[in-house]
Amino acid sequence: MEQHVNLSEVRPPPTPYRLERPVYDEAYLHSQLLHPKDRSPKTVRQRLAKHCSSERAKAIALSFLPILTWLPSYPVKEYLFGDLVSGLSTGVMQLPQGLAYAMLAAVPPVYGLYSSFYPVLLYTFFGTSRHISIGTFAVISLMIGGVAVREAPDSRFTIQAPNATNGTYGDFIDTEARDARRVEIAVVLTTMVGLIQLVLGLLRFGFVAIYLTEPLVRGFTTAAAIHVFISQFKYLLGIKTDRFSGPLSVLYSLAAVLTNIATTNLTTMFLGVVCVVFLYGVKYLNERFKKKLPVPVPGEIIVVIVCTGISHGLSLSDNYQVDVVGTIPTGLLPPSLPDFSLVPNLVADSVAIAIVGFSMGISLAKIFALKHGYSVDGNQELIAMGLCNFVSSFFQTFAITCSMSRSLVQESTGGRTQIAGLLASFVVLVVVVAIGFVFQPLPQTVLAAIIMVNLLGMFKQFRDIPGLWRTSRIELTIWVVAFVASVLLGLDLGLLVALGFAILTVAVECKGIKIFHSNSSIYFANSDLYVNALKEKTGVDPLHLQAVQKARKRKLKESAGKERRNQKSSEKMNNELNSRHCIDFLQALASDSEEAQFLEPLGPVHTLILDWTPVNFIDTVGAKAIKLMIKEYAAVDVCTFIAGCSRTLLDELRTLQFFTGVVTPEMIFPTVHDAVLHCQRPKQARFEEQEQF
Repeated sequence: MEQHVNLSEVRPPPTPYRLERPVYDEAYLHSQLLHPKDRSPKTVRQRLAKHCSSERAKAIALSFLPILTWLPSYPVKEYLFGDLVSGLSTGVMQLPQGLAYAMLAAVPPVYGLYSSFYPVLLYTFFGTSRHISIGTFAVISLMIGGVAVREAPDSRFTIQAPNATNGTYGDFIDTEARDARRVEIAVVLTTMVGLIQLVLGLLRFGFVAIYLTEPLVRGFTTAAAIHVFISQFKYLLGIKTDRFSGPLSVLYSLAAVLTNIATTNLTTMFLGVVCVVFLYGVKYLNERFKKKLPVPVPGEIIVVIVCTGISHGLSLSDNYQVDVVGTIPTGLLPPSLPDFSLVPNLVADSVAIAIVGFSMGISLAKIFALKHGYSVDGNQELIAMGLCNFVSSFFQTFAITCSMSRSLVQESTGGRTQIAGLLASFVVLVVVVAIGFVFQPLPQTVLAAIIMVNLLGMFKQFRDIPGLWRTSRIELTIWVVAFVASVLLGLDLGLLVALGFAILTVAVECKGIKIFHSNSSIYFANSDLYVNALKEKTGVDPLHLQAVQKARKRKLKESAGKERRNQKSSEKMNNELNSRHCIDFLQALASDSEEAQFLEPLGPVHTLILDWTPVNFIDTVGAKAIKLMIKEYAAVDVCTFIAGCSRTLLDELRTLQFFTGVVTPEMIFPTVHDAVLHCQRPKQARFEEQEQF
């Protein structure tokens, strides 16, 4: 008889898998595998050969000089044109912003050009981001300017000199000596900022930025925008006022402008307002037609060139008393040592500027890295910014970080690498070395207009408030505290207050809520241990609460008996009508007292949240133990919720018919935060929400 073989059932023999090893014990694992004894060579030469190998040296060089990882394989045909256009566009923006932000830093404008060259050049070699534009930035410049004005106020440089008009003596400010001192302060501050960032980077402290949460940074920078905006009114209007620093400085500055509003220079005001309108229109057109424009219209350099020509042609400084930039020396300054005698007064300020500068830089770098599919190293970014500030300070620069507006231009115009930043620095270098003197007639009101228009992006951060109101009241509070404190107390003290408040919000425990987290699944062998650990760690024992509940009921029963005896005695003393009113009154009184006693919670904890994020499995015994525990807690008015269940675990719970009786799906939340927010709502609101579903 012929046999038919099903070929589908004929399978080749399985591939053998054999593993042979000695039997391990803990002593062997600990001594030989986890903590092996060092059997490396002991001579100095052998140790150097081991730790200073060519591979190790190459790895260190690549990590310290990230440019070596991409420059050798730089695709010239594919990247060079985009980097060239991007570098020229960014460099054109660097020029007016460098001049303008030097005013915020309370130093002569040429130092803004120095700060737009040296740090940008250095970041090309040491930075890990391919798209951010390093250089002057409004917030950091304002913080530096506040310190410079505090340490070198105008009053310290007031001298008596004869008036050229009538020959009488009066008080005048020695601006040359004042500016020189403020430059020294800004340079020393920059040296310390760079040193702090460099040390933090070498110690692998790149994680410090996590303490500056996004709401804190956005509230702080919005407050800084208020400071910057108000500080530019006097330049926009041509008003002579003192510069203030410290707590309430923004109010003093505004009051000074309003007090002297009658001295407004109409020519200065007209020119400044026209520039503001033009720059705003250009910014609007660039945003609306950014997909059609090959490169953004360089509105800032246009107003700088045009207004410089008008000022020179009409002699605005001599004929209309319009304040201009003034002397811009040609060429670069030789390196010099900072005045380290100023260090003791600048420690706290340097720490604040170092952290804020790095935080803003790394946040923007991560955004571009995520968009373009590469990674940035937080520790190397600290080292890069530290070197940019520290080394550049010996060439008379002030502290820098990345600029959002320039970074967006550098990325949107086709920039692929920091070759674009290198070209931008060369554009600035050409101006400093060859044609810087051309911008000497530039009116200061034009620079004020550039600064004010560039702040529009920061003022849009006010839109965070309604969004945070809907999503997280705690983060909204952090935003508001950072904003108000920084506006009223100044940027340095405001940042300190905001940091302290943000840390306090993390440490505060939700009143009446206990969150229990255990790194284990729940099954027959450990279900009792889980329940016992929950009771021990939270301090909420249903048996104890039941005892309290019984004692309360017994006390209420005794109180009710006493009231009844009082009612009987009242019947003998009063007539029937009065007795009836008294009985009704006493019954109502007893009822109110009993209700009040029952409404009083049995303990300080009213809600337990079980964090089941690490729970991968639950069996029948475990499910029954949890249901019984939930029922016990419900009997003593303690609500239990579960958070963080995976979809697989939820399917297991449904299979085990977990959602019956006292347990419902409404008690399960995707995250612990969802559960906490639900528990913080009034009970009536919770019940109404559940009824809607």
